[in-house]
Amino acid sequence: MITNRKHLISQLSYHNEWDTIIIGGGASGLGIAVDAASRGFKTVLFEQYDFAKGTSGKSTKLLHGGVRYLAQGDIKLVMEALEERGHLEKNARHLFKKLEFIIPNYSWWKGTYYLIGLKIYDWLSKRLSLGNSKLVSKKQALTWLPTLKSKGLANGVSYYDGQFDDARLAINLAQTAIEWGAVCINYMKVESFQKNKLGNIESVLVTDTETGKLYSVKGKAIINATGIFTDSVLKMYNPNHKKTVFPSQGIHLLLDRSFLDSDKAIMIPKTSDGRVLFIIPWHNKVMAGTTDTLIKKPKIEPQPLHEEVDFILKTINQYLTKTAHRTDVLSVFSGLRPLAKPSKEETTTKEVSRNHKIIIDNNLISIVGGKWTTYRKMAEDVIDQVIDSFHFTKVACTTEKISIHGNVSEKLDVPDRLSFYGSDLEAYLTFEKSNPEFTEKIHPHYEFTKGQVVWSIQNEMARTVEDFLSRRIRLLLLDAKAAVQATAVVASVMRKELQKTETWEQNQVNEFYKLSKKYILD
Repeated sequence: MITNRKHLISQLSYHNEWDTIIIGGGASGLGIAVDAASRGFKTVLFEQYDFAKGTSGKSTKLLHGGVRYLAQGDIKLVMEALEERGHLEKNARHLFKKLEFIIPNYSWWKGTYYLIGLKIYDWLSKRLSLGNSKLVSKKQALTWLPTLKSKGLANGVSYYDGQFDDARLAINLAQTAIEWGAVCINYMKVESFQKNKLGNIESVLVTDTETGKLYSVKGKAIINATGIFTDSVLKMYNPNHKKTVFPSQGIHLLLDRSFLDSDKAIMIPKTSDGRVLFIIPWHNKVMAGTTDTLIKKPKIEPQPLHEEVDFILKTINQYLTKTAHRTDVLSVFSGLRPLAKPSKEETTTKEVSRNHKIIIDNNLISIVGGKWTTYRKMAEDVIDQVIDSFHFTKVACTTEKISIHGNVSEKLDVPDRLSFYGSDLEAYLTFEKSNPEFTEKIHPHYEFTKGQVVWSIQNEMARTVEDFLSRRIRLLLLDAKAAVQATAVVASVMRKELQKTETWEQNQVNEFYKLSKKYILD
């Protein structure tokens, strides 16, 4: 089984030296692993926690050019992102969803103003457009969005963008990289570098956090794709390295579907803090966000601030007829954007470009900035740089046409709990039917089953209760209290499958309870 952890770890001693050692299992690192492996380079990726545990699992779930970047005049970034959106629509159909957004306008002239901008957005999409933007009447807007406040509404503007499940795409990218010959292992912590007299890194010291075993892994090019922790790795290499990342916190609230009661989304183009805010249907819930708060010290599990929650509730309540209170929030999650540090300290985070930068320190290559939508292009740029800088064999990038694990020729019409399996669906359903216990639900109000727990261990590299509830089925993000209620069942199933002890099981329950408090409002 190619995703078996023991098998993957055994590969570390099989190769004397790797072409590329990638640190970080988020969007950037996993994209780079797929790119490097598909070009034939011996590639290994180490992730300290689980794939997409950090920022890459806590995005706004949109694959988009970025309407606000268009307003800032960053045409190049928008065009690049729109093209990458088109590639993902073809290469990950099982996760990609075309989503229609409505901008509600309470001044008649704003309809024309936004329509002009979105027509440019359509034009920049070229052949990869998802649909034409158009002005819609007040009546039509209220038909599509029955919970939108009607008083003073003049019209709406409709446009299309892409939606996806970020953590599920990360898992599929890890599977894809492994299928191309890469080794991708979670819960492997890079401890230090061993350098030669010239300052080049000869080997990376890595600890398997499950066993405590230390590995020394040699590599030619070391790639730092750790997002908000980029500076920590750079300081590991050079304690005097200058700051490169400008972390900005964004939070999202999850509410019951009834607050929006629509398959269409709302985009609020300018809130009181100047940011765009989205109200989006996602996995049969409603997600609202995001905020923009400067954070000085990056954390793997940042805490949502009281004022951030209040800001989102206040903003959406200005637009929706059903008033949302703190008690209505099913879950709140926080992510830190790893923005490339601007030249001027006073620049606000909403003005910082999402363009990526590549930093080279001898054979340590760091990728900073960027966003999910452009992960593939970021990876291509990094490996192109590696080829040029270290005289690797020149091999053209082909990831524009590489199908990501799970891709299907046509979108599957299946229940939400199965929607993300894609081409694995038939195999999964056969697996679930193989054991009567596998069809048992892990929570009375949700359709997720014990079979999905076991499948995630055997095929999707899940190692902890959190891996499953947060990133394999997303229940922690959708309904944190329900996830807590499912914890004991999930921990029991995982203990048996992973052949762990009862102490391990209890520790898993305790750790998840502690983590869940960050997702539940007081």
